[in-house]
Amino acid sequence: MFSSTAEFKGNFLKRLEMLSGRSFSESTLRDYYQTLGQMIREFVSHDWITTNEKYLAAKGKQVYYLSIEYLLGKLLRQNLINLGVEDTVQAGLQELGIDLGELEELEADAGLGNGGLGRLAACFLDSLASLKLPGHGHGIRYKHGLFEQKIVDGYQVELPEQWLRSGNVWEIRKADCAVKIPFWGKVEAKQENGRLVFHHLNAETVTAVPHDMPVLGFQANTVNTLRLWNAEPSQFPFHDDILKYKRETEAISEFLYPDDTHDEGKILRLKQQYFLVSASIQSILKNYRKKHSSLNSLHEHVCIHINDTHPVLAIPELMRILIDVEGFEWEQAWQITTHTISYTNHTTLSEALEKWPIRIFRPLLPRIYMIVEEINERFCQQLWEQTPGDWERIASLAILADEYVKMAHLAIVGSFSVNGVAKLHTEILKKREMKPFFQLFPEKFNNKTNGIAHRRWLLKANPNLSTLITETIGPDWTYSATDLNQLLNYQNDAAFLEKLLKIKQENKQTLAKIIFDKTGTAVDTGAIFDVQVKRLHAYKRQLLNVLHIMHLYNRIKEDSSFSLVPRVFIFGAKASPGYYYAKKIIKLINTAAEKINNDPVVSDKLKVIFLENYRVSLAEKIFPAADVSEQISTASKEASGTGNMKFMINGALTAGTLDGANIEIRELVGEDNIFTFGLTAEEVLHYYQHGGYQSVEYYHHDYRIQQAVDQLVNGFFPGVYNEFEPIFDSLLEENDQYFVLKDFASYADIQGKIGETYKNQRIWQQKSLVNIANAGYFSSDRTIQEYADDIWGIKPL
Repeated sequence: MFSSTAEFKGNFLKRLEMLSGRSFSESTLRDYYQTLGQMIREFVSHDWITTNEKYLAAKGKQVYYLSIEYLLGKLLRQNLINLGVEDTVQAGLQELGIDLGELEELEADAGLGNGGLGRLAACFLDSLASLKLPGHGHGIRYKHGLFEQKIVDGYQVELPEQWLRSGNVWEIRKADCAVKIPFWGKVEAKQENGRLVFHHLNAETVTAVPHDMPVLGFQANTVNTLRLWNAEPSQFPFHDDILKYKRETEAISEFLYPDDTHDEGKILRLKQQYFLVSASIQSILKNYRKKHSSLNSLHEHVCIHINDTHPVLAIPELMRILIDVEGFEWEQAWQITTHTISYTNHTTLSEALEKWPIRIFRPLLPRIYMIVEEINERFCQQLWEQTPGDWERIASLAILADEYVKMAHLAIVGSFSVNGVAKLHTEILKKREMKPFFQLFPEKFNNKTNGIAHRRWLLKANPNLSTLITETIGPDWTYSATDLNQLLNYQNDAAFLEKLLKIKQENKQTLAKIIFDKTGTAVDTGAIFDVQVKRLHAYKRQLLNVLHIMHLYNRIKEDSSFSLVPRVFIFGAKASPGYYYAKKIIKLINTAAEKINNDPVVSDKLKVIFLENYRVSLAEKIFPAADVSEQISTASKEASGTGNMKFMINGALTAGTLDGANIEIRELVGEDNIFTFGLTAEEVLHYYQHGGYQSVEYYHHDYRIQQAVDQLVNGFFPGVYNEFEPIFDSLLEENDQYFVLKDFASYADIQGKIGETYKNQRIWQQKSLVNIANAGYFSSDRTIQEYADDIWGIKPL
């Protein structure tokens, strides 16, 4: 990008004056940030154009990744790292008296995602470009994202994310590539030229305008595209109330996951999903048409991948275009569609397997509903031919059933590949959750264990550790993450282990400062930093963590002889705005923190921290500082997890159930280098199927449990009255759906082992090293290469 610091400085000052209209002395930090961002984007434009031209000229396939979320994080430094100019730019700015870190702080985290689903999509885009693979992302350009979380008196308060307040320096608006999306209206069928044709009449159209962002590969000269769609009013809308139409249109790309506990929210979510897939597929086909005259061989050149059930309407939408616009007969259109679309399932939770009421679906998307109805009719006919008269089987597999459209069923029937995201998850899909579909389509099902962008989570998030690794084993690990296993040669190298400890302490000091600045609470960096940061959901069991913390507090207060290795328990999580129970747990964590942190008896032994507004940029400070990674979901419920991998690659030791990718982590590092506990997935599923668990038995027979659970409602926390009764009731009256009390004793045992192990820092650092060295397997480079080879059929240019 720049051959020298002097060249960079000259270009920077010149561009600064051109863009800001001010001299250097009068310019602001915001001017500096905007200038640097523009310089990077303009510099990569040549490679961006060249990449697209190569893809257009090539005969190979391209993949388009459709996801409702992309949790990108900040891109400024990551782009500099990928271009290989971070040191040059940082030095040049420093000579001008500008701190690159301060410019980074001005960049907002893009409000395009919530949790693991969105971060996985972002990691996948990174790996696609770094492996020089032809793959692009499509998503929605949410104006206000999920929400900005504030904690007020211990409660979560949601505010609109303002990430676009100062614009987005990385995007280019492509108004000339806008497309129309129809909603409502009615469909008229007519015979024309000997075939039945369909016309969507009186539709309310919305304009989808793309905003393209470059996705830079790591020192690869490959620049792929993330296309984000913005909903805007059409020029001549069919609507009586123009202001109402404008508001409803702009709402489509305003917030991620609007509250769908009422019909208005359901309609808006369904609008978002169809908006995404219709705009994306129209765009994909337009690009395909630049080189190919017919869509007959679409599946040979294009793969459209749907990330979970949100983009499943890509299946009927592609059918609509092939039949209504291109004039294909049903059988041929179905052949093309079912060989073009592949699907990743991310959950075993029934509530997360989306289904939409037909009473909402049919009027909002009349033509799409007709196509889904036809898909269902033909599929059920196929089932009837296999097992005539087996109505129960047909009803259980049907796409339309019980007045709902079942999106996961549509995804499986209409795609050529269905993959889970960890070995255990895929086996549960095949043997339990989707067993009838697996029996019907065994060739479709496969596993692709998740991965993370190891360059972001080491090179960017933990530069000191990255430098130590490179000095020790060379730089090849940045390209081939499995080279990290060379670090195993240093397990008994005292000097190396000491350097590892020193870096961890420096990272903990950095996080401790953030904690103090955000919360006013000082924490001991010599304590164990025990961290649980992830989406707040009952199955992820933040509740188990906080009940154990309450137990530790009780033990310290009651037993003066009790010796505890000092702990700092750190939480970060957002609860969905409509998720009442999850919000109660956030209040409980903060209430416990207030009591514990202000009690001088325990202040040198125990601290509880809740960091508000958890996001990628905050995660980049938390993961490198963590000693313990809490991955304590109810076994069988966490499909994979990726936070476990980010902690692992930064040297934290996992405290986890045998769930998701925790199992594969244990296989790699060995039982001595992970702390596992609790029910297995088989045991959990057996309880669900056959019963036999009574939470009250554990409550009555374990004093620790009884004491902590009673403290939810007996006035132990002053001033909260009956605040935590719903949690109390969920554990006892509702029989503890996620086995918190069942796993409590086992969890407490491994927490004791963690404390004992931490006392010997040499052994702890050896275990930490084993985790870092084996984390290369969980690079998203490996995952994406498996997708490319086994599902998408794409190759690097």
